[in-house]
Amino acid sequence: MREESLTFLEQLVNAPSPSGFEQPAQSVVRDYAAQFAGEVRTDVMGNVIASLNPAGKPRVMLAGHCDEIGFMVRYITDSGFIHFSPIGGVDAHLVPGQKVRIHTSRGHVLGVVGKKAIHLMEPEERKKVLQFHQQWIDIGAASRRDAERRVSIGDPITFATTFDRLHRDVVTARGFDDKMGSFVVLEALRLASRMKPKAALFAVSTVQEEIGLRGATTSAFAIEPDVAVAVDVTHGTDYPDADKKRFGDVKLGAGPVLHRGANMNPVVVDRLLAAAKKARVKHQMIGVPGRSGTDAWAMQLVREGCASCVVSVPVRYMHTPIEVLNLRDLDAAAKLLATFIADLGPRVDFIPT
Repeated sequence: MREESLTFLEQLVNAPSPSGFEQPAQSVVRDYAAQFAGEVRTDVMGNVIASLNPAGKPRVMLAGHCDEIGFMVRYITDSGFIHFSPIGGVDAHLVPGQKVRIHTSRGHVLGVVGKKAIHLMEPEERKKVLQFHQQWIDIGAASRRDAERRVSIGDPITFATTFDRLHRDVVTARGFDDKMGSFVVLEALRLASRMKPKAALFAVSTVQEEIGLRGATTSAFAIEPDVAVAVDVTHGTDYPDADKKRFGDVKLGAGPVLHRGANMNPVVVDRLLAAAKKARVKHQMIGVPGRSGTDAWAMQLVREGCASCVVSVPVRYMHTPIEVLNLRDLDAAAKLLATFIADLGPRVDFIPT
């Protein structure tokens, strides 16, 4: 991966962006997109839309959501401990013992999620998962008043992990789901800008996907795309005890994942396969018989309907503080999408036959 792109990825995943609080990450997106796009704008929802050749045909929308799972401050006890609720799908049993950052108007506050020590637990207690309302954050405050000088009700919270390299191209961070999707659509825009596409390209860093595909719904309504591709994560199944019979055989470093199913327009799938061959991008395939759970689900139903599809990147340990992926898969996904866009023209028909 080129150095400038890696810097962008690292800055993006380290920026806090729980659903509804995405603008620190979107600021990184805007700065990067401005180098390659004809126009960069932010809509009322907070989506960042970077366009290239907006008068072209067909109208193509690439969407990667920049919001991540996290938490919100809900209550402060008289003793200064903070109770919180999850934003998005957080696994409750992973949270105790984690360092977190509370993002306030005055900067971030470091805290730890505490729990009763194992020495003080009854045997039956050790077998139970603590529900979120039974957990608390300790910021070292002496009282409610002391805590309220530093944090406020409604402040967003993220895990305190940051981008790190494990080995060669294998890296770990919180929030690869799906800030790496925003990264890929902006990289595809960068590559496509050199190809002078006939299509109109709208690369969108969407918001609030983790709580209902909300940013994709509104931005697709405004853009009116003819074809839309969501870039998101999928489960890498190359780890011990993965059930490949249920979830497919998906490996990190083996290329982006294409999908077949009701959420995927078959013409778009075929053209993505052709683009992969042309660009010499190795890829993987999985079947999705129902809801994809991605922004493509919302974009498919915009106005009178849109030819939608999903391109995924394999990630291990999704929705944890230590998601893992291979950088080569990101580069390959961006190259695939740029080639797909360059091969589109005004006469392309996405109606299935």
